[in-house]
Amino acid sequence: MSTIATPVTSPAAADREPRPVPAPIPFGRLVSVELRKSVDTRAGFWLLASVGIVGLLATVAVLLWSPDSQLTYSTFSGAVGFPMTVLLPMIAILLVTGEWSQRSGLTTFTLVPHRARVIGAKAAVTIGIAVASTVLAFAIGAVGTVIGSAIAGVDQVWDMTPGDIASIGLAQTLGMLIGFMLAAVIRHSAGAIVAYFVYSFVLSGLTELLAQSQDWFGDLRPWVDVNYAQAALFDGNLTSAQWAHLAVTTVVWLALPLAVGIRVLMRAEVT
Repeated sequence: MSTIATPVTSPAAADREPRPVPAPIPFGRLVSVELRKSVDTRAGFWLLASVGIVGLLATVAVLLWSPDSQLTYSTFSGAVGFPMTVLLPMIAILLVTGEWSQRSGLTTFTLVPHRARVIGAKAAVTIGIAVASTVLAFAIGAVGTVIGSAIAGVDQVWDMTPGDIASIGLAQTLGMLIGFMLAAVIRHSAGAIVAYFVYSFVLSGLTELLAQSQDWFGDLRPWVDVNYAQAALFDGNLTSAQWAHLAVTTVVWLALPLAVGIRVLMRAEVT
């Protein structure tokens, strides 16, 4: 006859209460961690620092070389905002690809097993930086307008409406999200940065050349060229047709690839 051994439980273990399940990490803390990670690396720090440095240099350049008639709010804000349009998506790229290129993903996704929360925090930081940089650009532009008008002895020209400012802010945010999307799809810093420059500059140059040489593409371009559609945001006062162009191109070139990229991030192996 066989006997079944029964586990021996000490009285102390029997009286011990079950350990409570720890509460999940608050989303706000995840956002603060991701924001800190965006400046912890030397590349991230100097990218953010270069935004302010280039903004100041652009303001000084306008003061030194622009004619008095061009010392307007739009001139100063545009001079500051253009370098930001190029530099800021790099921050979004490094923020996403850092988990794979710096091999920190294993730690991140072990501490926060639900990847969607981490990806959401990175997206929130990306949008937050886009909004903050837009505010910074227009603040520097306002200072430049006041100082430039005082030095030149001309009247201050505030030639931008709140609608114009909101349109430019939307353009900056879309640019940041394009960098975020490419990083999610490629998951490699250098590859995503190269893809961004091809996406934003090489592709727009090719479509411009095609539009000038082929009449049929000139009419089709607003519906298929995302850079052309987003460029209208910098001019402000979009028509209903231009809003439709922006919506279609954003869905095709940003929303759909972003959905694919997020799905890849949720399943990609982390080493």
